[in-house]
Amino acid sequence: MILTVSVKWQKELFSNVEIDTTQSPYVFKCQLYDLTGVPPERQKIMVKGGLLKDDADWSKVGVKEGQKLMMMGTADEIVKAPEKGPLFAEDMPEEEQVVAVGHSAGLINLGNTCYMNSTVQCLHSVPELKSALIKYPPPVRSSAVDQSSHSLTVATRELFSDLDKNVKPVAPMRFLTALRSKYPQFAQLHNGIYMQQDAEECWNATSTDIVSQIPEFHKSTPVSEDADTVKRLFGIDLVSRVHCAESGEESTETESVYSLKCHISQEVNHLHEGLRRSPLFSVKLAEITDIQGLKSELEKSSPSLGRSAIYTKDSRINDLPSMNYVSSSETSAILFLQKVDYPLELDVYDLCSDDLRKRLEAPRRLLRDEEGKKLGLKTNESSSSSTDNDVKMTDAEGPSNGSGNSSKSASGEEVLTHKGRSADSGHYVAWVKQENGKWIQFDDDNPIPQREDDITRLSGGGDWHMAYICMYKARDVSM
Repeated sequence: MILTVSVKWQKELFSNVEIDTTQSPYVFKCQLYDLTGVPPERQKIMVKGGLLKDDADWSKVGVKEGQKLMMMGTADEIVKAPEKGPLFAEDMPEEEQVVAVGHSAGLINLGNTCYMNSTVQCLHSVPELKSALIKYPPPVRSSAVDQSSHSLTVATRELFSDLDKNVKPVAPMRFLTALRSKYPQFAQLHNGIYMQQDAEECWNATSTDIVSQIPEFHKSTPVSEDADTVKRLFGIDLVSRVHCAESGEESTETESVYSLKCHISQEVNHLHEGLRRSPLFSVKLAEITDIQGLKSELEKSSPSLGRSAIYTKDSRINDLPSMNYVSSSETSAILFLQKVDYPLELDVYDLCSDDLRKRLEAPRRLLRDEEGKKLGLKTNESSSSSTDNDVKMTDAEGPSNGSGNSSKSASGEEVLTHKGRSADSGHYVAWVKQENGKWIQFDDDNPIPQREDDITRLSGGGDWHMAYICMYKARDVSM
């Protein structure tokens, strides 16, 4: 069936655009690309119920004959005729080839090291982390320095540099040697072959060393504003109310963590629900007797009762970083078989403390208004002043650092997936968003461009890729 519609894009109106409903909407987007120069992956076409997806069913979209559709998106730049003769990529210096292809090099699998390669590719995509590592000093010999941690941090810096300079796959031998020297568990053998390892354990090990080493270096330099680089990047401040119903004792605790845990069970099919069911605090698992949402019951000594008693700990997020990652808190078989969807934009407003929510009210209103303007909606002043937290297409905004000039919202930048039935087997792959907005799948030494729609399908179920670690980056909002 053929439908004829009109499409409004910016100040232009394209009439008599045909839709072949026997073809996918992606074909229709390709037609609009020919008319407007806006690539399909950048097109946002408004239809009933939201945005038109590439694989949507036309019969359910509800487009009618003669309907006027609205499209948003930026066209590709018009390519000018070259002033010089053609220069082939293979003739460029390798550093320029990296810029030309739009992504850095892949990593050679050195024998069951996909867990390490995917971790490195995700961490390598954090520009602030790379900047901090560049300032890290060359190797030194001192009894005050943990040489194994120092060597791992230096190896991370050098590997990041190699990835930026090369198009051909890089062999991360020095980094792997330093990792196994510092953490011998990654050197485990089975029948003379190095074993597959858990990517999250590698992630935590590597980032722990960076966290411990970089601040120590900056404390000895006059650049004091960089002293808490890693804390600003990844640190989440928590405030917890600890209460004993039996004795009436109550106290407030604060702490910092570097990740959020998604609790996965048969009842959880979305990341946000998993966060609500996961304790956001550091309590020894052996002490936990019951978990309900963000509340946990634990047993510890009561000074007033002179014996052990049950305490309830209720935690809330009190400050958000520039970046944070979310990972699973389970390693059972259900983790690798359960299908759990996740958003490219994460909203954790309902997990925040009252103090942080107050700080987020103004930027949330601004984000809501900005998104409304993009959709051609008029700003409603009365609704803009509302503190209602039903905000679509926005996320958990971070702190303004006391300045009141900016806040942040979090969008997905990297996804580390696992394909298999256990963390210590199967295969790990990194999916990283580039500065140009395009996604690259880093499958060891093979970088493969991907569409954004493909990223949201990495939700597991059976033997398909499951998002094991999701890295979210804050979006600055000027106030």
